[in-house]
Amino acid sequence: MSKKDIEYVLKTVKEKDVKFIRLWFTDVLGFLKSFAITQDEFEGALHEGMGFDGSSIEGYARIEESDMMAMPDPSTFTILPFSGGEDTVVARMFCDIQEPDGKPYCGDPRYALRQNLAKAKEMGYTFLVGPELEFFYFADSTPETRTLDAGGYFDLTPLDVASNLRRDTILSLQKMEIPVEFSHHEVAPSQHEIDLRYAEALKMADSAMTYRLTVKEIAMKHGVYASFMPKPLFAQNGSGMHTHQSLFEDSKNAFFDANDEYHLSKIAKSYIAGLLTHAREICLVVAQWVNSYKRLVPGYEAPVYVSWARRNRSALVRVPMYKVGKEKATRAEFRCPDPACNPYLAFSVMLAAGLKGIREGYELPEPVEEDIFHMTEAERQKRGIISLPGSLGEAIAETEKSDLVCEALGDHIFEKFIDNKKIEWDNYRVHVSQFELENYLPIL
Repeated sequence: MSKKDIEYVLKTVKEKDVKFIRLWFTDVLGFLKSFAITQDEFEGALHEGMGFDGSSIEGYARIEESDMMAMPDPSTFTILPFSGGEDTVVARMFCDIQEPDGKPYCGDPRYALRQNLAKAKEMGYTFLVGPELEFFYFADSTPETRTLDAGGYFDLTPLDVASNLRRDTILSLQKMEIPVEFSHHEVAPSQHEIDLRYAEALKMADSAMTYRLTVKEIAMKHGVYASFMPKPLFAQNGSGMHTHQSLFEDSKNAFFDANDEYHLSKIAKSYIAGLLTHAREICLVVAQWVNSYKRLVPGYEAPVYVSWARRNRSALVRVPMYKVGKEKATRAEFRCPDPACNPYLAFSVMLAAGLKGIREGYELPEPVEEDIFHMTEAERQKRGIISLPGSLGEAIAETEKSDLVCEALGDHIFEKFIDNKKIEWDNYRVHVSQFELENYLPIL
């Protein structure tokens, strides 16, 4: 926390007459938590933090260890363009969660990501990410699945429907200094995407959390509902969060090698090999819900098979070829995450897998440019192509035995996350669905 940042924030609060400052943080599952303080309390909060009851936050402390401190991060201060009224200015700041004695709290997802970024820094790297978060708009302000349009990929929908929604969302993000690259209609009806410009991973995780809330807030103002549920519509594409990632050494892209046939350095190849090698065990963190595995099925543009390619979008990892041979554009795109994950934890495990590949010199296999969806099981086995977990239960079993994920998240988050996912899976397994009633009740 720099003195310059604190002075800037205090000056801005007075000049803009900010009435309320919302302090944001996330629970283990990635749900945004918030409480507001007034301008009078703000300076004290910046220096000393604000206390709260951690026992009510998913994955945080037990009742007998419930006292927590939310320490605002001044670098995340911004005015919220969609909160308050004409005479009420509201700002937000992300917080780092601490123990009462000032030590970082091991259950804070933001701290987990900081720890992994520190490991990358020790190796000389800065971790940059650019996630593509997809989502759906539905024609009601309550959670229903009545679509706004029947559009498809890059279609221009009527200007009074989704284009205005995306425009207002982008303008709000830009007011909060979150750069947007572009936006468009996605493949499924009423499905959309707004892409954020790549940034350092902690800053991007904060931006992703802000993005999700902004999309929902703007949708509500227009009387519709926005959802980041991975697979809300049957027989349609689900929503992904393809995550473009690279490592930089100062201003140099460590993934780039002008002399390599794929323009990939040995570092990049080992990093990608790390993503592939550990894909099954990190899948639970990047695709963390029962519904996530309704998206990860063959035939709907979601990756199922563990392989890499350049043009092939059925592969798990893709090396985009939009700007071949351009150093700063060289990156790996990890395609199985969905936008309902906890970005702090998702970025942590992706980075941990890649760094392990670098440290241990993993070898990258040849790319698979054929459409893997059309291969037979025998052909995939011959090529050594394995599948991602097919259900939340299978993903839990893979992650539960993963030393890599445990180290990346820390023992506390790892155990709390696994426990929560087991409860979710058990609740899903005992549920009797409409599908079962319609197909089995009449004949059994």
